[in-house]
Amino acid sequence: MAEDKDVLNVSDDVLAVCAINATLKTEGVAEMAGGITNIISKAARGKELVSKGAKVIRNKDQIEIDLHVIVKYGCKIPQVAWDIQENVKNEIRSMTNMKLNAVNIHVEGVKRDDQE
Repeated sequence: MAEDKDVLNVSDDVLAVCAINATLKTEGVAEMAGGITNIISKAARGKELVSKGAKVIRNKDQIEIDLHVIVKYGCKIPQVAWDIQENVKNEIRSMTNMKLNAVNIHVEGVKRDDQE
């Protein structure tokens, strides 16, 4: 069996961190939403997950990323979601040379400028 030298084995945590970085750089994103997994980790271990708000799903040779975000008040949510998808796809492709099959955006809330 011939080896493909262009294929790089990258952990799910690395993919999640790349996706989070790209997401947080996107205009209109306030922060990542933790979800139940982060709440459990924070309670059990006393610290937040590195991949807070991101979940990587692999199925054979397909990669899908779910991102849970909180957007800034007044932004156009469909445009922010589109921009996140494009930024994440480009970041993953440039860092790992891997192609994503899907980037799913879950808007968990809206944050005003006066909220902390």
